[in-house]
Amino acid sequence: MRIKFSRHAKRRAKLYKIPETMVEKILEGLGLTDGEHEIIRNVSGFKYPIKIVFAVENDIMTVITNYPLKKGRGK
Repeated sequence: MRIKFSRHAKRRAKLYKIPETMVEKILEGLGLTDGEHEIIRNVSGFKYPIKIVFAVENDIMTVITNYPLKKGRGK
């Protein structure tokens, strides 16, 4: 499955210093169906969990946004 980043996702990743390779590694091999999904993962090196919102369509995964969840929200 191919992974693309929206312009918004690229800007958020740069703002919060989230490497695109890290996001790709989290999303690899999930085997999800078409539609919108969100994932929250604890990642070493980040104080807060990282939230990734993405859409799957025709074997292409598009990252819509990614950012750290402040103050532990989403647990």
